[in-house]
Amino acid sequence: MDSTKNWGNRPWHVDFRPQSLRLPESVDFAIVGGGFSGLAAALHLKTLAPTRSVALLEAESVGSGASGYTGGVALAETAAGDLPSLGDVLTGYQQFIRDHRLDTDLRLPGCYELSRSNPLPGSPISWNDSGQLAATKEVPGGTIDPGKTVSELARAAERAGVSILEATPATDVKFSGPIEVQTPRGIIRVEKLLFATNAFALELSGIPGHAAFTTAVLTEALHDEILGQIGLADRKPFYTVDLPYLWGRLLGNSIIFGCGLLFFEDWRGFGTLDIRSGDAPELFEHLERRVHNLHPALSHVQITNRWGGPICISDDWKPVLCTHPQSEDCLVLGAFSGHGVAQSVYLGTWAAEALLGNRVLPDWA
Repeated sequence: MDSTKNWGNRPWHVDFRPQSLRLPESVDFAIVGGGFSGLAAALHLKTLAPTRSVALLEAESVGSGASGYTGGVALAETAAGDLPSLGDVLTGYQQFIRDHRLDTDLRLPGCYELSRSNPLPGSPISWNDSGQLAATKEVPGGTIDPGKTVSELARAAERAGVSILEATPATDVKFSGPIEVQTPRGIIRVEKLLFATNAFALELSGIPGHAAFTTAVLTEALHDEILGQIGLADRKPFYTVDLPYLWGRLLGNSIIFGCGLLFFEDWRGFGTLDIRSGDAPELFEHLERRVHNLHPALSHVQITNRWGGPICISDDWKPVLCTHPQSEDCLVLGAFSGHGVAQSVYLGTWAAEALLGNRVLPDWA
């Protein structure tokens, strides 16, 4: 866990640290944000344009935001469903990690949509959660290891020639004339800029989204027999399509369950959030009660990990990939509304192609 964070004990870690580099005076492309989308965009830019200079500016360390604290459920559609021209997210994600030989621990067994009405005949899941909760549909999806994914993306980007600059937050941007990004280490002039900060730096990125913190817990390892009793023998992740919301996945023979949101008036609230105080403990206690009540086989299961991470939710639940309101040479990517695991990498490559003038931006407004 990042030493500066009090977001809990996530069950994976990022094992990448970049080379120590000076802040360049100027680059062709700068990317603000060192998560899935920023790292994928940087790597794709250097792959497509190896002679162009690319710098990635990360306020803390790579994976210190949503990407390093996500639950790792990979889905095909956005939180608003399929969108015009979106394309095949999971196939695109698989192709990208295959092209760069990245080990993200990707598994795609499918994903259950759960509901308290219209159960699938013979649904393997039958849980007690504000009614009878059962599978109502199976959709494409699966899981990744977030720590591996961040680490692999960062190593590949650095090998390709991306300058990865940790502890280098963008504190201000001059958009008129040549773009200048101000950091505590100095000013860097850039030809094209991408904001991939998701729930952070919203006043700079201009993302019309709401910053929130979502929570998750991990159970002890369970016997295969218990997984069969509760309907998870096929190891498919799941999420509900009605309220109260619940999502989950297997990690080995342990189960991750997640739900709950803490909203912030100001995204800077993430910096002082401590899951041991305030409203967070109540969210975790509520989630654990739900887990214990889902099925008799889970009534006494031990919880080994509590953690949470940032999320950015747009007003219409659609992801944002557009030009910045103050500059045509600046793009903004984020607001995945909880569906960003594969989508952020997929759209990161789209953003890179748009920065190079090789692809038009989507019209999802």
